Amino acid sequence: MKNSEIRGLSTPELIERIETESVRYKMMGLNHAISPLENPSQITKLRRDIARMKTELRKRELNK
Repeated sequence: MKNSEIRGLSTPELIERIETESVRYKMMGLNHAISPLENPSQITKLRRDIARMKTELRKRELNK
């Protein structure tokens, strides 16, 4: 997910997206531990996307 897409989300949408992606990240990690994923770099990409979303959320909190 690109930063421009993240900025386009409203704050409630951003919070909801962080929660769903965090759950997805945890499940992906568990699944990878049991049987390796085809592309383990997906885990890294997802973790970085979550970090980008949290950064944007924090930026919005500080601007209030």
